[in-house]
Amino acid sequence: MADTLNAARVRVPCSTSNLGSGYDTIGLALNRYLEASFEPGPTGLKIFREGSLARAEYDDADDLVARSFASALRSMSLEVGGTLRLTSDIPIGKGLGSSAAAILAGSDLALAAGGRGRDDAGVFGTAYEHEGHGDNLAPCLYGGLRAVLPGATGPLPIELALSADLGFAYAAPAAAIETKDARSALPELVGHDLAVRSLARATALVRGLASADRELIKIGVEDELHVPHRLPMIPGAYNAIGAGYDAGAWAITISGAGSGLIALCDPSDSEEVAEAMRQVFCNGTYDPDCPGFAATPDFEGLTRLSV
Repeated sequence: MADTLNAARVRVPCSTSNLGSGYDTIGLALNRYLEASFEPGPTGLKIFREGSLARAEYDDADDLVARSFASALRSMSLEVGGTLRLTSDIPIGKGLGSSAAAILAGSDLALAAGGRGRDDAGVFGTAYEHEGHGDNLAPCLYGGLRAVLPGATGPLPIELALSADLGFAYAAPAAAIETKDARSALPELVGHDLAVRSLARATALVRGLASADRELIKIGVEDELHVPHRLPMIPGAYNAIGAGYDAGAWAITISGAGSGLIALCDPSDSEEVAEAMRQVFCNGTYDPDCPGFAATPDFEGLTRLSV
């Protein structure tokens, strides 16, 4: 019996990253969540999954929550024993940081189960070593709009200003995209002129998100580094983007590495934009299970919940 452990429960938001020109740097936490709870028990780990996790095709050995949970317990010289219960409404493999959320959830859940306080800097550093996508990890952990910079001793997450006058809409086809496949589509080198344009657009993106300036957002979401190479991998993406603009979107781009799209718009148009894009994906793939929803920013990040 692993009687040194405590019951614990945590919740982690999803995140959309890149937002166009903020490639591998900027991410935003949104209000879809992974919740993980632990109940102490005999040696070994039983896992029960609900929501999007119940539909995922992987073995217990590949479960990122369980792996990070067990690894963190071992680092505290604690025996793994009990039951994990996981539920999520985050689409998997569709550009909403499901892997980052899973690793963070498992790591902090272990700290809580072991009677430790939060160690956000340590959890972020360990997760970054394993996951490598700071633009997802930072907003999932801290909430809000975040950028991850190359600091002297490692990645440095910083908070960015976000206007309350921005709405967000998300939609994706039923098919997922592996991040490694999306990365393999990118060129190894880009020209000097393209790099300069990308820097200018990223500046516009940060300012536009802070002020809800439509023109700056349009400029900032434009991208030549990754979006043109990844869009052809997403079935129905071009038509879904057109439908989103017709419904009132200000700017639309790939969410993370895909397969989802994220639109920025007036908050009052979020539902209509999301449904317009979702319908195109559903109609184009003849699959009614394409996700789509209006989203709002999450400013809490990873949260420990009462048991």
